[in-house]
Amino acid sequence: MRIGWSILAAAPPTAARHHARLGVPVLGLIVLAAVVYGIVRLSRRRGAGTRPARHEAGPGEGRPQTGAEPAPRASTGATAPGPARERPGTGAPAPPRPWPPLGPPPAPGHEGDDGRGSPLPTWPLVATRLLELRKRRGLMTAVLVLTVGLPVIVLGIRLLFHLISPHSYGPAGSPSVFSGLMAPMAEFGFIIAATLGATAGTTDLADGVFRHLVVTGRSRLALYLARLPAGLAVVLPLVAAGFAFLCLMTAFASAPPPAALNENGVAVPLHLDKAQLGRWLLAHPEQAAGAFSVGPNGVRLKPRGGVEPTPVSPADVGSFVRHHLDAAYSRYYDDELATLIPATNEMVKIGLWLELEVAVGCVVGLGLGSLIGQRIVATILMIALEIILTPILANVQIPHFVNGQRVIVGVAMDQLRPAGLAVAGGRRVFGGRGALGIPPMPTWAMIAVIAGWIVGWSAIGAWRMATRDA
Repeated sequence: MRIGWSILAAAPPTAARHHARLGVPVLGLIVLAAVVYGIVRLSRRRGAGTRPARHEAGPGEGRPQTGAEPAPRASTGATAPGPARERPGTGAPAPPRPWPPLGPPPAPGHEGDDGRGSPLPTWPLVATRLLELRKRRGLMTAVLVLTVGLPVIVLGIRLLFHLISPHSYGPAGSPSVFSGLMAPMAEFGFIIAATLGATAGTTDLADGVFRHLVVTGRSRLALYLARLPAGLAVVLPLVAAGFAFLCLMTAFASAPPPAALNENGVAVPLHLDKAQLGRWLLAHPEQAAGAFSVGPNGVRLKPRGGVEPTPVSPADVGSFVRHHLDAAYSRYYDDELATLIPATNEMVKIGLWLELEVAVGCVVGLGLGSLIGQRIVATILMIALEIILTPILANVQIPHFVNGQRVIVGVAMDQLRPAGLAVAGGRRVFGGRGALGIPPMPTWAMIAVIAGWIVGWSAIGAWRMATRDA
């Protein structure tokens, strides 16, 4: 105040009078605000003094005495503790009021049972696992690209080129493109499904919430089994969508099927088996020489070259049929697969086989990830199994170890491969997967190997989760 008055004193008389005029209304506003504040405080104190006194609970009322057990509060049927009230007109104490239920009423016959002790997962638990996988955007992007994106990108580029220059580029869909895309779709589908399974088996450990899931009382077996339908619910529909797109493009964006098979410029009838092809070669020696390059004495001069001018006799063709019919039929079968569009029932078989391949990868990846506890290591092992180990064991026969090679699930899946994808000539496609280079196993053994891998790795993963320290 002294500083303010000194400033006013040093100011000219006109400025001092101007500040004095401004100070009067400001001082009045301050006083008015103080009066209003005092009135509000006084009214609050009076309101608090007129409130009724709080009921003092007696020894047997309200809260329990020291050492007494508090009354349980159940979801249904529990009563709230409190002072006894009298019924109007009777003088008898009224029953205490019940607590409102804490949640929806349980289903009849399941009062108080939320399924936590059951080894089977509940639908909310499966939905939670599914949500955890869907929230991983990087993983979901990789799954989408390798399942749906692969056929969409390849066929989309082919369709664009065909639209730009129809004379230079053929139709977008064709049987050869169908069989060529099925190999990487199966391999990448197996790998990405194994990666998804390994992620589902290790996500709780990586996030540090496994202990919190265990202390809830939920069965560990249910915690493990909930991951399996969650992973399959992500990858199987995407694989089915990608395969359906491939089938539609092959059926409706391909050239019309030919009336005969073109072998080195020679028209060979379609849909011949091995014996029928041999009879056709014997009946048409000149066409046989042009189609399969049959030379004198039944010698194949060129595997796929031009027609030799050397004349061929029926005896030469007969010698060729006796010694080289298997090789000729292998080439004929491969060319027929690359020329004809698979039938509808064959496409259904191929689609089911592809779904089984992906499901096996997801189950094995889930079990391996749960066993190891590390997603990256499990993913690397699954890639090595699919890309390196399986092609070697399926193509090269190791002496005295054939039965050991047949135990690998990839070898059994190669034997189960539908006829529309089998490569009769032993020619391998991407990743080395194709026709078996080792003697095939019995059908029951093939089924046992596939089922054994599914059940065995599921049991191993469940056992590891049940015995893991929380």
